[in-house]
Amino acid sequence: FGLWLLMSAATLVVKFRILSCDSEIVVSPNRLAGKQAELCQTQPEIVSEVAKGARLGVRECQYQFRYRRWNCTTPLVSLVSFVSDIRETAFVYAITAAGVTHAVTQACSMGDLLQCGCEATRNRWEWGGCGDDVEFGYEKSKQFMDAKRRRGKSDIRTLIDLHNNEAGRLAVKLYMRTECKCHGLSGSCTLRTCWKKMPHFREVGDRLLERFNGASKVMGGNDGKTLIPGSLGTRGRMCNSTAMDISGCDLLCCERGYREETVVFEENCLCRFHWCCVVQCKKCLVRKELSLCH
Repeated sequence: FGLWLLMSAATLVVKFRILSCDSEIVVSPNRLAGKQAELCQTQPEIVSEVAKGARLGVRECQYQFRYRRWNCTTPLVSLVSFVSDIRETAFVYAITAAGVTHAVTQACSMGDLLQCGCEATRNRWEWGGCGDDVEFGYEKSKQFMDAKRRRGKSDIRTLIDLHNNEAGRLAVKLYMRTECKCHGLSGSCTLRTCWKKMPHFREVGDRLLERFNGASKVMGGNDGKTLIPGSLGTRGRMCNSTAMDISGCDLLCCERGYREETVVFEENCLCRFHWCCVVQCKKCLVRKELSLCH
C-alpha cells in the first residue's frame, strides 16, 4: 500500500483519544506513551498547552478544508476510525504538530509557563526585545507528538508520520519574522529594538495546504527504511476548468485543485497543398491558457 507524504513537511496525529491529566483534558494519540506520560506527570501545564495546540490545529483544518468533501468536522473521539493511508491524514498530522508548536511557543511569550519565556535577541547594531522562543515550542511538540513514533523503527508508517510531524513544526519554525521598533528623537533610529515573531497560524495553515495539494504518495523500499515515490496519478494533467464531466478539473484532479498556466508553442499554420503530393506549412507561435492538476 502507499502512504501520503507532504512535500518539505511532516504529518499530524489523526487517531485521537480524550484523556485526562491531573484534571486537565488533553488530546493524545490512542494512549499516553512513555514520554507523554512523563510530561503529564512532571509538566502538566505544558500538556495543557499541547491540548490547546491540538484544538488550534483542528480548527485550522476545518477552515482549510471548508469547501472540500471532507471538511475536518469529524469529532476528535471518532477520528480513531479515520482511514490513515489517504492524503488528508498527512495534513491532519502536520497541522496538529504545527498547532502544538505554535501554542506552546505563544504560552512562553505570554509568561504562562515557568519553564520558558522570551527569547532575547542581540547583535552589533540592535538590542533585541522579547522574541518568541520557537525552539522550546518545537522541542516540546517533538517530544509529545513523536513519542508514539520512535525513531529507529523501520516500518514505513513510522517514517511517514515522523516526516509529516516535522513538516508541521517546520512550517512554524522556518518562517519566523523579524519585527523592530525604533527609539530616538524625532523618530530617528539611534536605537532599534527587534524581536522574532511566529507567523500567524492562518499563514501556517495556508502553507501546509499548498504542501497538501502537492503531496506525493510513497511506498516503502525493500530495506524498510527508504521511501519510494508512488504513482503521480493525475498531477500535471490538463483538465477542462468549465466542464462538469470526467474531463473537468474537479473530477480529474480528484479535488486537489488546479493551476492556470499560459504556454507558448509552435504549430503548423497556413498550410497549402502542392501537386503532387506535398503539404507545406509555416510555423506560427500560439499562446494557450491551460488548466493543470495539482
